[in-house]
Amino acid sequence: GAKGPSGESFEDKVSTHGQPLSAAGADFAATVENLGGDAANPFAVFEESREAFAERRAQLRDWAARQAEVEKSWRAEHKELAHKLDMFLSGKLPEIDYKAIEMKADVATRAASATMLGVFAEKIENMIVASADLSNSDKTDGFLKKTKAFTKGDFSGKFFQAGVSELTMACVANGMALHGGVIPACGTFFVFSDYMKPAVRLSALMRLHVIYIWTHDSFRVGEDGPTHQPVEHEAQIRLMEQLKNHHDERSMVVLRPADGEETVMAWKLAVEEHRPVALVLSRQNIKTLPALGSSRREEAAQLAKGGYVVLDAPKPAVVMIATGSEVATLVEGAGLLASEGIPVRVVSVPSEGLFRDQPESYRQSVLPAGMVRYGLTSGLPVNLMGLVGEKGLIHGLDHFGYSAPYTVLDEKFGYNGKTVAEEVKKLLGK
Repeated sequence: GAKGPSGESFEDKVSTHGQPLSAAGADFAATVENLGGDAANPFAVFEESREAFAERRAQLRDWAARQAEVEKSWRAEHKELAHKLDMFLSGKLPEIDYKAIEMKADVATRAASATMLGVFAEKIENMIVASADLSNSDKTDGFLKKTKAFTKGDFSGKFFQAGVSELTMACVANGMALHGGVIPACGTFFVFSDYMKPAVRLSALMRLHVIYIWTHDSFRVGEDGPTHQPVEHEAQIRLMEQLKNHHDERSMVVLRPADGEETVMAWKLAVEEHRPVALVLSRQNIKTLPALGSSRREEAAQLAKGGYVVLDAPKPAVVMIATGSEVATLVEGAGLLASEGIPVRVVSVPSEGLFRDQPESYRQSVLPAGMVRYGLTSGLPVNLMGLVGEKGLIHGLDHFGYSAPYTVLDEKFGYNGKTVAEEVKKLLGK
């Protein structure tokens, strides 16, 4: 604590935390004198300190020179390894053929993520994946199955079992990214992003390439109950998309893919980014979206634009907007509306931030001004407010969840094609 003029201690005083010492009741000049300094020149360095630092400086310079020699001879002896190290530190990625990756139809996006992690485990040597004691649920085990976890004294694997300590895990991932040469990714349930927020905020501020894998992304967590249902979490994490970093770019990319095919492209984007990326993934299976043209995979590549048309009709009467698993529900509703002669457009917006960064002309082509808008989100309605606007209708969740299997909750909360069709007809006055 600050030693006052008469040597009394200011420990255990709240005042010394957030106030200058003078305001806390300690006389600054007297304190400096009491510590053997000169109040007129309080920043003068003591001779004994000068000596200690000079000695340490010499030791460190000596050590640095020795290390440089060690590296030089190591590089001469291990040319291939040296090249690999340089490649890792440069941030260059190996070639990956994303078209050739086989993805099962109608899977949960967390399962699609597992498939992608399996590919990366074999292709990206310098990727390290961590999980908060949930690798079999958050499906980071897709990576773990092809490597092994770190253990004391053995770091030959590429997986970090962090235990139930989400904040620590996120901090460690930041440390890895700051060190450079590795791509850290860390996984847990989306509801636990609450624990990680300070570290996520720091990775956004420092523009660190950390990938957050957040699964069980909605009230559809099944029997885990209301405490584990993320309702307000998507709104919170998407605020980081609204916040600029010192490079005048959005500080984070938040992606909530709509099916397995979008998940492939979300992961492609995630490993290629230089900012933090969040992947918000479903627990439950999702129907693969229909292909407008020849290839759903190629259409899903438009995820990089933040939002794109997944289903269309000539002269649509309404544009329906969602992210993640709700897009498939809109497609279901669109089928019912089409059968009644109401043409609709369905738009998937995995990242509003990326969408806002597109040219005005592209945004207009996806969401034309003046067209009636309807939004569906399993989180707070505010998730889609920027896209749907005041005049449209947003079907969202504005209360804490009830505990039941997700099929029951979908029925009770109106997350089905039938409800979508009814609400759109009402919105259109039909």
